[in-house]
Amino acid sequence: MPESVQFVSGAARCSGLVYPCNATAPSPYVILCPGFGGTQDTPSLVAAAEEFARHGYHAMTFDYRHFGLSDGEPRQLVDLDGQLDDIRAAISFARTRPDASGIVLWGTSLGGGHVVSVAATDPLVTAVIAQIPFNGFPRRVRGRTMRATMRLLLAMLTDRVRGWLSCPPHYIAAVGGEGELAVMAGEEAEQAVAAMGSRTWRNEVAPRALFDMMRYRPGDVAPQLKMPVLVAVGEFDRETEQADAALIADRAPHGVLRRYPLGHFDFYRPHHRERVLADQIRFLDEVTGRKVS
Repeated sequence: MPESVQFVSGAARCSGLVYPCNATAPSPYVILCPGFGGTQDTPSLVAAAEEFARHGYHAMTFDYRHFGLSDGEPRQLVDLDGQLDDIRAAISFARTRPDASGIVLWGTSLGGGHVVSVAATDPLVTAVIAQIPFNGFPRRVRGRTMRATMRLLLAMLTDRVRGWLSCPPHYIAAVGGEGELAVMAGEEAEQAVAAMGSRTWRNEVAPRALFDMMRYRPGDVAPQLKMPVLVAVGEFDRETEQADAALIADRAPHGVLRRYPLGHFDFYRPHHRERVLADQIRFLDEVTGRKVS
């Protein structure tokens, strides 16, 4: 069973879970960072943590401030700088654990971009795994009409103004069907909602964060990464374009790129997830010189 933990990040108290492995000696901690609007109890994140623990790595998940069981008001607000601070606080917490021999950062989607940003300023991180990482918005999202784009921009602006006025957020769906007002919309995204099955995940976010994400390109700091970096991209990804995501591996001095014939949300489906995780564990075994079955 995972161990419930808490750590402080600035003025926020973050909630986390540690999935211990059965190793008798200290082992690396894999810190798993959720994607946009994600929480630590979504099935795909739990499955990844359990898989790393089964293969001899301690795994730690956590909720960003404003999400899940962590502090922060208003709720469902993606605070980019705050989330980066939360990851740094999670690293500091893990390093105090007597059974930790190193830190591995694992992130998916927006979290995949975050781990690149954080590791670029922390050369003591052992390795980075960036799965379908965010590296800036594409010039045009495939399948999104001009009308849908204008509706989204209006929602973003409305929420930004409400934030300036200290009013409650103007929430929209994080994930929705084709033509719906959502940050990520499409048939594949809609099907992914049914697979969430999480107690704390809510399909709503404050869209003002998208303004900050327009200027956020983690790949710009990839040349500063001192450690091995594995980047997993989907050839049919509509949310984090493979060309942009692949730039992280290209720019990282020790970058490794893995391409999969998958869409963005396919990475969270069990039969695809198992293959991707197997590649990631093999990468970690090579980096750490471990031969874990």
